[in-house]
Amino acid sequence: MIYQITVKTGSKKGPLVEKVDDGLIVYLREKPHDGEANTALIKLLSEYFDVPKTSITIKAGAKSHHKIIEL
Repeated sequence: MIYQITVKTGSKKGPLVEKVDDGLIVYLREKPHDGEANTALIKLLSEYFDVPKTSITIKAGAKSHHKIIEL
């Protein structure tokens, strides 16, 4: 499955996943520094979807707030 995700880094709300009409909004406490936010994103999504971390791939937007992930 393919999902469009908007990531809000450095958020006090996080870690949190909200479902919206066109995808997901993910709030993370981590800053986008040295891949910390992407690592936290994959960990949070694996818990949210109840799948192993290795089954989640960032297909596009690795350095952007708008990402496309594949399960």
